[in-house]
Order: sequence, then structure tokens, then C-alpha cells
Amino acid sequence: MTTRRSFLGRTTAAGVMAGLAAPPAAAEAGSGARPSTPAVRCGRARDAIVAVNSGMRSHYAALKSDLIAQLSPVLVVQNDARGGRFTLVHDGTQESLHPVGEVFELAKSVSHVPLGVFSIIAPHLSDRVPNVPGADRIDAHDLAMVAFKDTATTDWIAPLRQYADTLARARRQLDQAGIPPEMVVSCARVLDGALSFIEVSTAARSFDIRSFEDFSSSVYAGIRTNMRYAAEAQIAGVQGILRKWRTRIGEEAWQDLYTVVLSQWATSELNQNSIIIRPCMNPAKVATHLIDLPAAEPLSDPVFVALDNLARIVQDNIAAELVFPSDRAAADALKGPQDLLADEILDQLGAPAYSTPVEAGRGACPVIRKGPASQEDGTAHDR
Repeated sequence: MTTRRSFLGRTTAAGVMAGLAAPPAAAEAGSGARPSTPAVRCGRARDAIVAVNSGMRSHYAALKSDLIAQLSPVLVVQNDARGGRFTLVHDGTQESLHPVGEVFELAKSVSHVPLGVFSIIAPHLSDRVPNVPGADRIDAHDLAMVAFKDTATTDWIAPLRQYADTLARARRQLDQAGIPPEMVVSCARVLDGALSFIEVSTAARSFDIRSFEDFSSSVYAGIRTNMRYAAEAQIAGVQGILRKWRTRIGEEAWQDLYTVVLSQWATSELNQNSIIIRPCMNPAKVATHLIDLPAAEPLSDPVFVALDNLARIVQDNIAAELVFPSDRAAADALKGPQDLLADEILDQLGAPAYSTPVEAGRGACPVIRKGPASQEDGTAHDR
């Protein structure tokens, strides 16, 4: 097999330079060529320099594409309303399923009722922070952005009544859902509280932050009960599928497992699935092999997105130590989420040193800032 080292060993420096040489000036001066002014020559020179990075990106992408097919074993988790779609990629095969019991989705569904009510009425709230518990935690500008409609308008009544119809249907059928009795009671408490708030508000054609907080506070105990049942279902389902897949692929392969958890930004830190998966992975590798990847919206092909990002991470891990062998800080930046220019920009702005935020449980990982490197210290890598 021809390797990069053997190829370079067989290729003379003169041969390499001949192969990379620019076309002769005579060829550039064909019919219709622009006059060779300083500005034109400068533009050509800059285009030639930019082409260097374009070439790097092309080869980098090719390596990443080839690497995707080699990645194994990989666990891809797409967080969703059902507790997560889990996919195991191993030796060219894939298996996907939802391992979490249905109680999870049912408990979460009812627990989201206050958020559903809020989403309808929020634009019609007053944009002034009221004297309520937690008022000091409400950003006045954020509130003004959310409360963007006139408080006198009543176009919230129709959608709120429609949502009440949805809640009422669920309330009437709670006893037939086959859920634990305690959860029937907690769900009824949430649904009844919401229906009462909607009835009073629509009859009065009025509401405010205070009345909404009174409603949400009154149903919180029921939500906490539902959260307990949802967590129990999540843990049981995830641990169960991990045990099954661990047995299938064998202990040796499992020790090298990569896990990519796809979620929205709001749940990417201390994500529910990441918390459960972490202790089931090889403790010596979990810090580098468990990757939480926030996504703005649900993805059409989550497995490809996970593998594409993982391939970039894996090849950067190796490239970092070879591209920056004399600068550990630069190598760590290439291997992680820190931008390579971050330290230099901080130095030039006179900003204080900082530590890179990490997931709870990993411990602090301070960024060691160095002075400016000389031209021989390393190679800039544009990602």
C-alpha cells in the first residue's frame, strides 16, 4: 500500500516543484487576457494563495468522507418526544429503535401543558415586568420581544379554546390510558388546572402574568410526579438497550464505543440521554468519545450528521498531534471546540485568561495561553 511517507520518499523535491509549478507567463497571456497591471498581478497572486486553502479543504473533505465508512462502533441518539431514537452503527450495519417505554411520552405530554398555554398567550402579555416572584430574573428586553402584540386584542381566545378542547379529550380518557394510578392523578391535576385557567381567562377576556403564574404554580406538584415517571421509563429503556447491544458487539468493541447525542441547544448540556449513557461507556474514553451535538432543528438524516461530525472530530484528534507537535495548546484547540484563533484574539483584545466550559462531571480543563508563536512553531489550520 502506498503511504504518504513512501510516496514522498520516492518523489524528489524537484519533481514535486515541477508538478506544482504555475503555468508559464506566456500561457497566461493568451488572447483576451487582462493587461498585466499591478492590480491584476496582485489579484492573481491572492487567488493562487486562496487556492492553497481550497485544496486543503478538498482533501480534508475527501478524508472525512472515507473515514465515515470506517467509524465503528458508534451509538447515535436523536432526542425526541419518545425518549430518543437510538441507532447502533457497527461493522457496516445499522439498527435503529425507540427503547424508552410509552409512559415517558405520556408523562412529558401532559407536563408540557403550561408551556402550551403560555405559547398561545405570551404575545399578548404586558411588556412591563410585574411584581411577581422571580421578577428580578425576567429580562425586560426579552419580555418585550415575546410580548409583541397589543394587550387589548383578543385573538388569543379562539386558539386557547381549541387547545382546551384537546386537553378536555385527554382528561376524559385518562382512566383508559393504562398508566399508573398515581400518574392518572397527577395528569388530572395538570389538565384540570389548565382547563380552569382557560375557562376563567376566556370568560373574562383577560389574563396577566400573575394569573398565569398562579395557574402554573398550582399544577407544579403534578408535573413533578410526571417527571419522576418519565425519568424511570427513560433510565430503564436506555439501560436495557445498551446492555443488549453491549452483549451483541462484545466487550472489546464496546470499550471503543463512540456516542453522538443530537439534541437542541436548550437540552444539549446535561442531556437526559447523555447522563444515562455516560456510566455505561469506557470510563477511560468517555470524556473524548461521548459527544453532545446541538442542532437547531430536527434533522432529516441524523445518523449521517452524527457520523459526519464524528469523522471530523476523529481525524482532527490525530491531525492535532501531528500538525502541532511543538505546541500542546494549539493541538488541544484543534482537537476540541475552541477556535484556533481564540487565544490570539484574546491576547490582542487584552481579555483575561479563561477556562473552557465543560460538561458537569468532567472537571475543569484550563486553557493554557501562550505568547505569540514564531513562524517556525506550527502551521495554521483553517477549519
